[in-house]
Amino acid sequence: MTSKLILAFLVISLISIGVIVALTHFATNREFNKFILDQREAELVDELAKYYEEHGTWDGLETAFIGFSADQAGPGENRPSFFSVADANGRVILESFQYKKDDILAAAALQKGVQIQVNGETVGYLILETPPERKDPREDEFLQRLDLSLFLSAIGTILFALFFGVILSRNITNPVRELTAATHAMADGKFGQKVSVHSKDEIGKLAESFNKMSEDLAQSFDLRKQMTADIAHELRTPLSLIIGHAEAVNDGVLPPTRENFEIIREEANRLEQLVNDLRTLSLADAGELSVEFQQVDLNRLLGDIQAHYLHQFNQKRITLDIKPAPGILNTRFDPVRISQVLTNILDNALHYTPQDGRVEIEVRQEGKNVRIVIQDNGPGVTNQEVDHLFDRFYRADPSRARDDGGSGLGLAIAKSIIEMHHGRIWAESEKDRGLKVVIQLPLV
Repeated sequence: MTSKLILAFLVISLISIGVIVALTHFATNREFNKFILDQREAELVDELAKYYEEHGTWDGLETAFIGFSADQAGPGENRPSFFSVADANGRVILESFQYKKDDILAAAALQKGVQIQVNGETVGYLILETPPERKDPREDEFLQRLDLSLFLSAIGTILFALFFGVILSRNITNPVRELTAATHAMADGKFGQKVSVHSKDEIGKLAESFNKMSEDLAQSFDLRKQMTADIAHELRTPLSLIIGHAEAVNDGVLPPTRENFEIIREEANRLEQLVNDLRTLSLADAGELSVEFQQVDLNRLLGDIQAHYLHQFNQKRITLDIKPAPGILNTRFDPVRISQVLTNILDNALHYTPQDGRVEIEVRQEGKNVRIVIQDNGPGVTNQEVDHLFDRFYRADPSRARDDGGSGLGLAIAKSIIEMHHGRIWAESEKDRGLKVVIQLPLV
């Protein structure tokens, strides 16, 4: 790529400089010839005016201006000059290539000529036909020096363009080389590669996008490894209990009582629930989680959920209060999936809210969206922990036993379901001030 850019700079420079040199050479020669012609014309007009002023007539002009007439004649030749002279009446008195002596010139020809004036009176006309050949070698030497200067300037400009072409091409390709090396490293499994951002142009934006992608991939890879380890841990715990109790009962270490079989059944249920949660998440990640949208009265749905949880909350002496939106709030979503989201959140609220505590669910319409706010007065979490509440298998208290709070997938499943409804879900909390979970869904 560097070679191609240098070659492109060089070709463009060569073409541009070649055109500039050619045009400059042409324009310089044209203007120089015009300058010489104007100079000769001024000299001739001045000499002719002096001749007429001295003699008062044009008689003898051809003999007096034979030097001018022979400018284009070869040795021993007597050819007409490159200019002609006519008197005030337009009669040719000094012939040239085009006009013969005593020819009467038309008004158009006289207009192209230069008036010869003596004391403010026009006494004749000078008609130039072809530019005179340059007889002064200094004139040709001047043009040669000018052409040499143009040539040397062109060479210097090409070298200058080549030098800066190399610098610019390296400045352009160095970030690309860094991106290429980082990409190869990521292809070898070395995630988290970073490249330097040297500019704000397209390449700089590409570098920023690459860094963001690399960071996301590294984080995703770490999460996948952590998730694999968490899944293995989650599966090992109930399996170990099931196998241990089954072997103990089979070996006669534990009696085959109802209590021992109940432990095995509970762990099997936990295992089944974990597998179901993992399947739900995998379907959501693949976009294959079934969702059936329909018109639902959100206030009524929350009333059904309150009735379902009322007994559990009463057992723990926790008040479950619902503040519905005014009137009938019809929205379009999957009632089964939204109920699953709300039950996951209420399960956490039921577990963390202390006795004699309070959990409030408020529904309100905000423009084209509806918000469901679940607020408890439990211990809450820190600002750093809030950002991870919806991560899979995340627990604010890692030391807490799994028996105390499910698999840690409930909020992750809730987030996936809400996003499938084109909504948002987030949490707000401060330590010892409870936890607020906000669900925002579009009305349509």
